[in-house]
Amino acid sequence: MIRLNTLLLGHLLALVFSTVHADVFLTLEQARTKHWQDTSMNVVPIHFTEQQMDSIEDASGTRVFSGKMKAWKTKTGGWFIVDQVIGKHEMIDMAVSIDHQGKIKALDVMKYVESYGDEVKHPRWLAQFTGIDSLEQLKLDHQIDNISGATLSCRHITDGVNRWRHTWQQVLQHL
Repeated sequence: MIRLNTLLLGHLLALVFSTVHADVFLTLEQARTKHWQDTSMNVVPIHFTEQQMDSIEDASGTRVFSGKMKAWKTKTGGWFIVDQVIGKHEMIDMAVSIDHQGKIKALDVMKYVESYGDEVKHPRWLAQFTGIDSLEQLKLDHQIDNISGATLSCRHITDGVNRWRHTWQQVLQHL
């Protein structure tokens, strides 16, 4: 019985330690510099009202997880946002930049915690979001290509882009 318990405990620990890891691809400063080079920007505390959260959710078809958002505004009216989307089980830290006209300027995965599916960090996949300015609902396998083995992360990043574009349209462009 002790041997069985030891064996089970060993397998449980191996499972826990094999799945708990985090790949950090960009720090906050690296992402900011990559997206905006040396453009000056100011921190803008974003606190959504319940009405704004409901409105963004209705328009984007995506849940707003938090009433706060980390955002910086450039002198030219562009935005740099650090936010999260869910992967399969864990959160994915994202950096998104939106220009003064509401177009997606850049999108990067900053930190990925899942044990697989990190192909969503590849610039070629992320590039399909660049330049999007329509508020049309983006859908995986329609406007956005899927990555086999990373479907949930692909879907949730696509949902995040929908949410960020509607956040810009309903809140950020008025600040």
